[in-house]
Amino acid sequence: MSKPLPLPVWDRNAGQLTEEFLDDHPTTYESEPLRSPMQWLESRPAYDWLVAALQHAPWTRRKIAPFVRKHHIDMSEFEPMQYRSYAEFFGRKFRPGVRSFPAEPHVMGAFAEGRYFGWRKVARGMMFPIKGSSLCAEDILGSAERAAPFREGPMLLARLCPVDYHRVHYPDDGTTRDHARLGGRNWTVNQNALRSKPDILFRNERSVNILETAHFGRLAFVEIGALTVGRVVQTHPLDRPYRRGEEKSYFAFGGSAIVLLGEAGAWLPAEDVLGNTLEGIETLLRLGQPVAKSFTASATSR
Repeated sequence: MSKPLPLPVWDRNAGQLTEEFLDDHPTTYESEPLRSPMQWLESRPAYDWLVAALQHAPWTRRKIAPFVRKHHIDMSEFEPMQYRSYAEFFGRKFRPGVRSFPAEPHVMGAFAEGRYFGWRKVARGMMFPIKGSSLCAEDILGSAERAAPFREGPMLLARLCPVDYHRVHYPDDGTTRDHARLGGRNWTVNQNALRSKPDILFRNERSVNILETAHFGRLAFVEIGALTVGRVVQTHPLDRPYRRGEEKSYFAFGGSAIVLLGEAGAWLPAEDVLGNTLEGIETLLRLGQPVAKSFTASATSR
């Protein structure tokens, strides 16, 4: 039986704890996906593509204004344009200068506007979401060889919900060393669902990129599709260098998640993200806000 539940989120900007729940997207908050008939249907690739096709229809423009009003989306932050469909609105872009990344080279900016969990290191014995199985680098990245540099390293898990900006940006200057497309079905990715079905992060459709960065070493950057978001569209050519804050990709319609894995001793997630994670609380960050520091910078600041 379906059982959507609200999620605790600490809003860093507002300095307050909230309970997040969108009543117009209840399957995003499903806590027991295996017991939900809608999850079984909506997680299938065929359903995903059907929803995508419908959301590109011109008549879906009628949904935009009510959605903006209900969820208090500040449209002055986005590039002005006439959206031809709800899907086009979903992929909206920030205006230049609305968000910025840290000038300090050893401070990592949030690569997506969303809700973050963070860990100093990820090991199989961890109890979140359940016995660490959903956080295993080898399973998420698809091979032991690809995962080897990230064993015992730090991790960030960012969740985007349907009201969010769904474009993804590079956390630092660098190049892409390796990339792959993995997975198939698309379950919801909230923390309650991960406890109920611990293999979601290595079953869902995902885009794996191994990045070599200037200030944070090697990173595994994994964009994970969720309900009705099987399409991760890479907008920056993978064979070209990138700069901190440049757009990397975008998710097409729905909710989604990003996993960032680092090398042991290379960097640490922000203290509020670490502390809230221990309490099972996500930290809401705006694009570019500090989300981690390199180990050198963290040691110097103590």
